Amino acid sequence: MGRRGFRAVIVMVAVLATIPGIIFFSMGAWPIVGFMGLDVGLIAWALLAHQRDGKRYEQVTLWPDQLELKQVDGTGKETLTRFNPFYVKLVIDRDFNERTTGLHLRTGERDIEVGTFLNTDEKSSFAKAFGTALKRARV
Repeated sequence: MGRRGFRAVIVMVAVLATIPGIIFFSMGAWPIVGFMGLDVGLIAWALLAHQRDGKRYEQVTLWPDQLELKQVDGTGKETLTRFNPFYVKLVIDRDFNERTTGLHLRTGERDIEVGTFLNTDEKSSFAKAFGTALKRARV
């Protein structure tokens, strides 16, 4: 959603919150108007936080002698971690239905979770492809 869509949603929410606010104000329950305004503000904050988190991504690059994990958060802050692929282990967390719930790159001293924003099917697909590539890099 762009800026125009964001504004449209907030204006719609504000208008819809104004209608009951006017009714409560006319009945003498004026403190309700403040809570209606607070609702609009919290919805705006939630939408902005969701847009920011939607910009997160991770980039995994594997060479025969090096593995790089670049993690970029919603604000653009980058974290680059390098591993020797020979010492990295891909650890897959699964639930009781054998669905993939978490992926970790683990060495002796580090444990980094990857793909936290992926759904279970995407995590499973990534784990299969990356596990195969990691095995090939070790040979």
